[in-house]
Amino acid sequence: MKRIYLSLGSNLGDRVQHLARALEQLAAPDLHVLRSSPIYETEPVDYANQGWFLNLVVEAETTLFPKQLLHRTQRIERDLGRIRTIPKGPRTLDIDILFYAQSTVRTPELEIPHPRVAERRFVLAPLADLSPALRHPVTHKTVAQMLDAAPPQKLQRFLPSAL
Repeated sequence: MKRIYLSLGSNLGDRVQHLARALEQLAAPDLHVLRSSPIYETEPVDYANQGWFLNLVVEAETTLFPKQLLHRTQRIERDLGRIRTIPKGPRTLDIDILFYAQSTVRTPELEIPHPRVAERRFVLAPLADLSPALRHPVTHKTVAQMLDAAPPQKLQRFLPSAL
């Protein structure tokens, strides 16, 4: 089993329900969700003309290979109504693979660790709730160090506990 970290976000429809359903669909014999962070409400970045997101991070173990994991997460996104129209625009659900053990993957379809993880406060804050000492396999910085250096972004805990 490989330890993985996934980021989940939603800013369309019933955001809490989308996250809850995604967590249910992630759980499978080949993927065990170990724990999830508190939910954060975060202002959008890059494409600002949209509603605020709810974000959380999941720590899990899987026997899936990285591309299999990508295909699983993309299927879950589609099942929950994701339609890719505006890049970085509104979405019912977004699932990003942040880390896959200490592995690095670089293909046209997939890059692990996520190439913008260090720039995304909306990912780093919930990830720091789970594993502040986790080290980036390329830069070797901890999640806490990356969070301290991340660009400013408005965010707040949305729910006191995870789903």
